Amino acid sequence: MSTQTGTPARGRRLIVLLPLLIFLVLAGLFLAQLLSGRDVSEVPSALIGLPAPQTNLPALEGTNLPGLDSRQFAGKVTLVNVFASWCAPCREEHPVLLALSQDKRFVMAALNYKDQPENARRFLGDLGNPYQAIGVDEAGRAAIDWGVYGVPETFVVGKDGKIAYKHVGPLTADSAETLLLPEIKKALAKP
Repeated sequence: MSTQTGTPARGRRLIVLLPLLIFLVLAGLFLAQLLSGRDVSEVPSALIGLPAPQTNLPALEGTNLPGLDSRQFAGKVTLVNVFASWCAPCREEHPVLLALSQDKRFVMAALNYKDQPENARRFLGDLGNPYQAIGVDEAGRAAIDWGVYGVPETFVVGKDGKIAYKHVGPLTADSAETLLLPEIKKALAKP
């Protein structure tokens, strides 16, 4: 009889300990991921290595710049920045974009995301305009085609018209130097 009473007690103990065991395994996995050193802000894009989406957005009214047309990418490296005047991180990264615009080896273009044209013009008037082309995406449909998660985001499009790199979030001087510029240099080096 003691063997029969011992088995159900062991089964109950196992059932009680099972959730704790599962929790410890999951906690271990999360901790390993956290301590892996991987940049959790880096969001992979399914578009890397694929042609940039066909885009033909109208120009920002009141500027002398063309709109954003993906045919402009052919034969040159293009930095496409997704921004909006209502986006606080876009304001934070803007000095970095202005500094990058001094480098004439690549073109800087913008996708103005779900913004009012007068607000976008005021934003650029107050902070400076680093772009050579600005396309207005009032409805946000083009941003969906580009796989945009939120603003700001920055893409490097190679001379072949393919997306070579995607940076999610605001660029800092450090991220521009250590992440973005090496990707631009790789894109420039490709025939």
